[in-house]
Amino acid sequence: MKSIYKIKIGLFLFVLLSVSCSKWVDVKPTDRLGEDQLFLNKEGYLKALNGVYVEMTNTALYGEHLTAGTIDVLAQYYYLNSSVHPYQKYTIFTYTDADVKVTFDNAWRKAYELIANCNVILEKCGAAPSEVLPQPYFGIIKGEALALRAMLHLDMLRLFGPIYSETDKLKPSIPYVNKTGYEVSPLLGSEQVMLHVTEDLKAALDLLGSTDPIRTEGVRNGSNAAGPNDLYFRQYRLNYYAAKALLARAYLWQANKTDALTQAQELLAEVQSPTKTVFPFVTFAAATNIEKPDRMFSTEVMFSLYDIRRIQMYNRLFDVSLQVNSKLSFSAGDVNEQRVNSIYDDANDYRRRIWQSASTGTTTATTNMKYADVPEGPGRYMIPLVRLSEVLLIAAECHPDLATGIAYLNQLRSARNCVNLAPADASALKLEIGKEYRREMIGEGQQFFFYKRNAYQTVPNHATVSINPAKTMVLTNYVVPLPDSETSQRY
Repeated sequence: MKSIYKIKIGLFLFVLLSVSCSKWVDVKPTDRLGEDQLFLNKEGYLKALNGVYVEMTNTALYGEHLTAGTIDVLAQYYYLNSSVHPYQKYTIFTYTDADVKVTFDNAWRKAYELIANCNVILEKCGAAPSEVLPQPYFGIIKGEALALRAMLHLDMLRLFGPIYSETDKLKPSIPYVNKTGYEVSPLLGSEQVMLHVTEDLKAALDLLGSTDPIRTEGVRNGSNAAGPNDLYFRQYRLNYYAAKALLARAYLWQANKTDALTQAQELLAEVQSPTKTVFPFVTFAAATNIEKPDRMFSTEVMFSLYDIRRIQMYNRLFDVSLQVNSKLSFSAGDVNEQRVNSIYDDANDYRRRIWQSASTGTTTATTNMKYADVPEGPGRYMIPLVRLSEVLLIAAECHPDLATGIAYLNQLRSARNCVNLAPADASALKLEIGKEYRREMIGEGQQFFFYKRNAYQTVPNHATVSINPAKTMVLTNYVVPLPDSETSQRY
């Protein structure tokens, strides 16, 4: 990983390239001078942090492969039975294939590049507010950088690490890089990685708790006529509430249900307070709007990336004009909805509306429209990464009282216009929670990790439209091998 840490000059260069909406002063082409000029004032810090968010939309990460593309193919969402389909090797977990290796290598490289950039920002923030970086900017910028570092490491562990267990938690998995420099960081066991993840998230919460305006003024998705907008649009930043949701996610990855439940319940109590509803459920009118449907359920999104090029992801993966063996589909290029019907148990479910019959004039097919462009529509440029529904499902899974767990589940189902369920026991409840993840998180990259965390040994079948018979899952399929670019630095 030595090449990953030759990043200090890369930091200000990629910010220069990605923050095109602002004029940029001439930057001297040397490492230290470039950094010094970038971090002269709070605006420089904000540009550096914005550069991380912009690069997270790269197709190697959340702009495709770790949301709607590769990671959802691994989760067996789509009907793929053609040997020439570009995703065919992924759906059968052929991790030795050259193209597959490149995909995961690119994700690894980009994630650790951004981790390195977070480390530079954190180093420059220092230990306390300063004249250059006063409050609340110190707390917000440092808090977000810590939370981003934790999130990126967590996703690399969930992808490349083993299923978390007492047996395998000490097995070397990934490096946790929390300082600048050039030395190769050691591979840590999952337990150590998760200790760093939770420590970073707790530190982020300490910083954001007293500085993030989302706690007092909400998401503030609107222009500030009275002054700068640099602390507005908090849904598009890893804010206090999103960091708390990530901490619940992290605890649950370790099967620490007690602490996961604590975080989830504290979060829900605050954001769903009758006097302060921060992430209200999507309304019937918004979800069913004919001209401008809210397919993102945007009001409920706790953290999303902002990508004005999001339509390109839809065009590459789902557009009805794509050839059958080039797109991700629930059918064989027709209007068969058998696979759609197997996911949704209630015809009135708002989530079912992402599946529409689209036509090129000569071809008509059932198409996933979640990321289709809706001009001037709500959440038009969102790529959701953390949402309220996951917090409800964490609370449902972790609560020791069956009735309370079911109540959390049905709170989500009611918000989706679905009938309530009454699972007979904890196992039945867990089964229903898994189904809700599948309905809720399509295109957001969480379903594969749900299967992995729970070591599912049967999953929906990618090779038949009906998803049945179920596909047998070998547990090693859940572990992507470390990329050659990483292992080559170690041997």
